[in-house]
Amino acid sequence: MSKNSFEIIGGTPLKGEITPQGAKNEALQIISAVLLTKEKVVINNVPDIKDVNKLIDLLSNLGVKVDRLGKDSYSFQAENINTEYFQTEEFKTKGGSLRGSIMIVGPLLARFGKASIPKPGGDKIGRRRLDTHFIGLEKLGAKFVYDAENHFFDIDASQLKGTYILMDEASVTGTANIVMAAVLAEGTTTIYNAACEPYLQQLCKMLNRMGAKISGIGSNLLTIEGVEELGGTEHRMLPDMIEIGSFIGLAAMTGSEITIKDVHFNELGIIPTVFSRLGIKFELRGDDIYIPAQESYEIETFIDGSILTVSDAPWPGFTPDLLSIILVVAIQAKGNVLIHQKMFESRLFFVDKLIDMGAQIILCDPHRATVIGLDNNVRLRGIEMSSPDIRAGVSLLIAALSAQGKSVIHNIEQIERGYQDIEERLRSLGANIRRVSSSDD
Repeated sequence: MSKNSFEIIGGTPLKGEITPQGAKNEALQIISAVLLTKEKVVINNVPDIKDVNKLIDLLSNLGVKVDRLGKDSYSFQAENINTEYFQTEEFKTKGGSLRGSIMIVGPLLARFGKASIPKPGGDKIGRRRLDTHFIGLEKLGAKFVYDAENHFFDIDASQLKGTYILMDEASVTGTANIVMAAVLAEGTTTIYNAACEPYLQQLCKMLNRMGAKISGIGSNLLTIEGVEELGGTEHRMLPDMIEIGSFIGLAAMTGSEITIKDVHFNELGIIPTVFSRLGIKFELRGDDIYIPAQESYEIETFIDGSILTVSDAPWPGFTPDLLSIILVVAIQAKGNVLIHQKMFESRLFFVDKLIDMGAQIILCDPHRATVIGLDNNVRLRGIEMSSPDIRAGVSLLIAALSAQGKSVIHNIEQIERGYQDIEERLRSLGANIRRVSSSDD
């Protein structure tokens, strides 16, 4: 049993305003980029969550001067980096527990010509290959030596040279890593099939403000002219689109009237459209999304009348991180939907817990689930369960808030890796949620 759990009494509508945190997936890239310059970089709207705090801690141990300027603002200065730290046991432990640690490799190679990395950890959502990172960096001239006994990579990149790279998959972190290595490489690098998520666009714009020469931002063809050095800058993170999607789903599933503040609507891509296909009504008020309380919402069919399919795809397609949320919200919709999770093998395995709560879901295989909407005719019932990964954890939280009776969710450390102060923020909307430790259970 985990050290902390959430106890939730569900079934009551919520009401109020909620502000999304800074984007977790943007933060891991942007914070790693401070290693590219010896000058000061100030970053605002940094989310206060475990994965981000671990990365900041790792940079501090590497010798980066870190100052916390406010609740969500930091200044970083990577003037004196201790590259010997890579060989310490502490680095092997800390780096191995954080998947985001892979993001420091590109900038370190670019600036110092060498780096080391333990085999990273992170979510258990199926195989998450790092080949894309390594192949791209190798094409720029990096040499990887893997020490199988210690699960450790040593990388030499004393001569990084620009080149043409056709990526085997449009990996966001892979693209970010290669971009950060290429900005200081000699000559021109072209990356085709590059990821083009808003977070990656943010990184490229920040690097350009620091003196990089990146063109094609927002497309899947990036051209990078290497420069000798980069300078300091100030940067503000976008709000987290996964949180925004989670809150839209929460409002619908609990029949709540919620306003989500400062969403940067133009950066949300297809996300609002997919929720509206489930029948969820909302309106844009300035840059806030207002969701009225709805007694029921009906899933659209395709034009020929066949069942709607929602699947994930690289940006500007629908993000895989929100498929678990869509699946949960569909439970109380009117109509049916096929959820097709193409990118990860194990992300749908949490549906057994939803079925225990009374959901009508057929798990077709590890990638597909059909949800038969209950149209609020039957309420889910509260159960005791455990969170397998960040996004499934929040999906289960939404299900619990809509269910009759008491639910207990264990392993909430997984949820807290991606969502800051989640119980306080939900409580401010009127949610009946409290943290209990194992001794209380």
